[in-house]
Amino acid sequence: MPIDWIWGLVGGLMIGTAGAVLLLGTGRIMGASGMVGGLVDRTGADKATTGAFLLGLIGTPAVMSMAGWQVSTHATSLPWLLVLGGLCVGVGTRFANGCTSGHGVCGMSRLSVRGFAATAAYIGAGIATVTALRVGLGL
Repeated sequence: MPIDWIWGLVGGLMIGTAGAVLLLGTGRIMGASGMVGGLVDRTGADKATTGAFLLGLIGTPAVMSMAGWQVSTHATSLPWLLVLGGLCVGVGTRFANGCTSGHGVCGMSRLSVRGFAATAAYIGAGIATVTALRVGLGL
């Protein structure tokens, strides 16, 4: 019996817990794109917190992989599509002033209207993109 869904549940619980710990511990709202942007733009207020967050974000799959756990995104095997998708997400998070963790997890849990609007927009864009790539291009 496949239990792949459990990894989504575990990941969601980890993201939610990280958001709560960051908010309660520092008063900052967790948003991965804002943290990465703050490091790149040099506008981040707390480099130590941002660095620790990003180390955990990148390090957890690496540690799981080294421990023998199979880490797979099931995204695509086409490198150009991953690069294009990453660029689109990066530009989109700048336009929306946040990403899924900032708007979707932390914004919606705080009943932020902006969080709900941004989440509806990126979920809708994701549905349209997957439909276009699968139906239109056969990917």
